[in-house]
Amino acid sequence: MFDVLVNNAKGERIKNFSCPVNECSIGKSRDNFIQLRGWKVANHHAIITRTSEGLFIEDKTGKGSVEVNGENVDHHGPIRTTDKINIGGYYIQAGVSADSDGEVDEDDEDAFEDMKTVIGVQPHQILDESEELSKTLVKIQHDEKFKWRNRVHDELLAAMDLRRTDIGSMDEDGLRKHVEGLVREIIAEMGSKLPDNVDREKLASDVLNEAVGLGPLEELLANDDVTEIMVNKFDEIFIERSGKLTLSDITFSSDDAVMTAIERIVSPLGRRIDESSPLVDARLKDGSRVNAIIPPLALRGPCLTIRKFAKQKLVAKDLVNFGALNEKMVNFLETAVENHMNILISGGTGSGKTTLLNVLSNFIPSTERIITVEDAAELKLVQPHLVSLEARPANLEGKGAIPIRDLVKNCLRMRPDRIVVGECRGGETLDMLQAMNTGHDGSLTTAHANTPRDMIARLEVMVMMSGLDLPVAAIREMVASAIHMIVQISRYSDGSRRVTNITEITGVESGIVSMQDIFRYQQEGFDENGKVKGHFEATGAIPHFYEEMRQRGLPVDMSIFSN
Repeated sequence: MFDVLVNNAKGERIKNFSCPVNECSIGKSRDNFIQLRGWKVANHHAIITRTSEGLFIEDKTGKGSVEVNGENVDHHGPIRTTDKINIGGYYIQAGVSADSDGEVDEDDEDAFEDMKTVIGVQPHQILDESEELSKTLVKIQHDEKFKWRNRVHDELLAAMDLRRTDIGSMDEDGLRKHVEGLVREIIAEMGSKLPDNVDREKLASDVLNEAVGLGPLEELLANDDVTEIMVNKFDEIFIERSGKLTLSDITFSSDDAVMTAIERIVSPLGRRIDESSPLVDARLKDGSRVNAIIPPLALRGPCLTIRKFAKQKLVAKDLVNFGALNEKMVNFLETAVENHMNILISGGTGSGKTTLLNVLSNFIPSTERIITVEDAAELKLVQPHLVSLEARPANLEGKGAIPIRDLVKNCLRMRPDRIVVGECRGGETLDMLQAMNTGHDGSLTTAHANTPRDMIARLEVMVMMSGLDLPVAAIREMVASAIHMIVQISRYSDGSRRVTNITEITGVESGIVSMQDIFRYQQEGFDENGKVKGHFEATGAIPHFYEEMRQRGLPVDMSIFSN
């Protein structure tokens, strides 16, 4: 085993490779152990070989394109750790790190110390040798996996080209079956060339997913426990599971593989992503929301964020079981929806606003005509009389965008009984408030804010974004008459989500929107496992519409407002 350090022209370290065998090939082609990019790098540029005498480097181009200490060479060795090897503008340093059996002998320890000195690492930064070697072995297995995956992938592309495969005439299932058959043939032909420690089934699955799917993300998308996937860079993927963020052991093979996955997502939707348009919003076939941003805006490489769409629709009972709210609060919200109260769900990013909106929409009677308006379709309403509208971004020429505000205006002409807007974040807020004030009671929407009082301030700002120069007093009067209830939902440090306030807006007093909490959540600290402790309580305040219902002789359960 030996280490190869790759530095750029400025002497900045790019990567450290640990070669597990006695030969390490260097070049532009994907079948090299060390793959370098650049027009000066040949497909198979050089090879470093370990012998009993030490490490030797050989030029494979036949043109003397390897430079050692400023001189062009065809063959050089034994390589010293202080030798500077120039390959296509990259500076290579090589040194022995361990024997093939993984045991470190005295000579190897000296070479290992030399290597540390060369790369400028101070002694106090060095890990224990056994721990360092353990990490090196893990990295070797990681690199070995991608080496064979890339080789099979290249063979697959060559086979499809030779057989003149007409991809355009195949449906998705047919293409997947065809490619799977080719991959298994290629792996079978490799036979003994594949090391025993390479899982053939896993290799076939990885190549198949990278060729016709979303690569390693397929495994995460299939896992129902994973609710969000965040690709920070090709080898750094975080996932959210049970409200907690963790680093996944799944990685892409390169930035190019991440770009391929992004293009597979956006191309069927008529979107594009390139240097001139380096960010895009999209969604998967199951409705999962996707955001992608690439260089030059993303400095560390292509970045991909997927918020998965729940396969199973949650109902109010599920939220009660999760501890997001209690039975009394569910009964109150059901009564409020059935009696055409305009409800705004407020919360931070990832707090569960859309999930709660889905649950509340279940309480709308099936006899009413509902029109939903969303940026990206996420709502799953079960009522039969439903029209779903989705905003449209600009096309490849930058034209044809239909913003959510235009859809809100249009749905007023479609004779809705209820309007459900996925999220208000701009000028459409004014149109939504006007709809609530002009006979479309019982409408539902969401917006970002940390408290009900903050929500009022945000509504004022979003109305001003409509471009109309309205006085603040008029906006507050409009908000107070349009919104009946604000339901505040929050995400806590342990990953749990809870409805922290159900607040009624009671009017405007002295130019300030007045409100009162009907229910709230009182936190009482944390338990021994770091979970948030607390309880839901009714404040004792009775909402105005309950009083009106009681005066009209309608049955109301007043007991829910007492603890």
